[in-house]
This record gives sequence, C-alpha cells and structure tokens, in this order.
Amino acid sequence: MPQTKPIVSVVNVVASASVDQKFDLNEITKKFPDTEYNPDQFPGLVFRLQNPKTATLIFRTGKMVCTGAKSEDLAIKAVNTVVQKLRKGKIKVKNDAVVTVQNIVSSISLGGKVHLEKAARTLPRSMYEPEQFPGLIHRMLDPKTVILVFASGKLVCTGAKKESDVYRSVHNLHALLEEKNLMIYDQ
Repeated sequence: MPQTKPIVSVVNVVASASVDQKFDLNEITKKFPDTEYNPDQFPGLVFRLQNPKTATLIFRTGKMVCTGAKSEDLAIKAVNTVVQKLRKGKIKVKNDAVVTVQNIVSSISLGGKVHLEKAARTLPRSMYEPEQFPGLIHRMLDPKTVILVFASGKLVCTGAKKESDVYRSVHNLHALLEEKNLMIYDQ
C-alpha cells in the first residue's frame, strides 16, 4: 500500500489586529477613495490590498480583521502594510498593530480515497450524515481543529492558529486513517 505524503495548501488566514486607538473612518474614506465604507450596512471599512491580496476590515475602535492571506506571515505583512499606508496618507496611527492569527483554513489532498462509512464508525469525535453533507466532520482535540474529510481523499482543515498545527492535524489524521485501513489507493 503506497504511503503518500499529503499535499497541504493554506487557502485563507484570518487575523485580528489592534492599534489601540480610535479611527475616524470617514476621514480614511476621504483619503483612500478605493476603500469601501457603508456604515448603514456594516460598521467596518474595507481596505483591500493587491499585494498580499487581502481585505482588512478597519473599525472605529482601532480593531482590524484581515482575511485572504495565504500564510501567517502574509497576514501580518498585510496588516502592517495597511498601517503604513494609513500613515503615509496622513492618518495618525500612534502604535504598530498587534496581530493575532485567529483561524487558518487549508485544503489537503491525501493521494488516495477514504472509506467514509467505516471512518465514521471508527474515528472518535466524528460525524457523518451523507444526506445532509457529503463529508465526514472530524473534531481533533490536539491540535484543536476541525477537519472535513471527503471520500475523494480531499480534506479541509479549519480552526488552526498556527500553520504547524495544520500540518500536525493532517499528519495525525492521515496516520490514523492508515492505521485503521481506511485509505483506498488505486493500483
């Protein structure tokens, strides 16, 4: 039975940040006409970057949420770039942003199929209701993540706070699937 190495790709990193000061979002909108701010619909201003390709929500409280980055480093870089741009645009930002990764979403290919019915009966903390959703939902305790497992051998891992947790989760689950003979490889 061929032991393949899972292929992991980070698809979205969500990070929160704070500069510990209040912002005048109308002033930011005037100086940065590309931003989106519709306070009647949503209290945050959307500041998009092309590099790294992200969207950062800025709230009047000085809190920010960055989405769309493909790594922890790019999420931090995006927030710092937004702060730099604000400063260049004569928006006073006293402190550098303190950035915290909240969630990393990754897609994974195991290189073989998974026997979901058997996996549902074998794996602890798993839920599989094919009438409602085509994947098995597996809750891992350490690291604390949720992994969606599909019969095709594709996975979606969510809830990780560090990229190393994604790799650890995937490795642990893959090892468990192998050990319990739940992987199906084409000859």
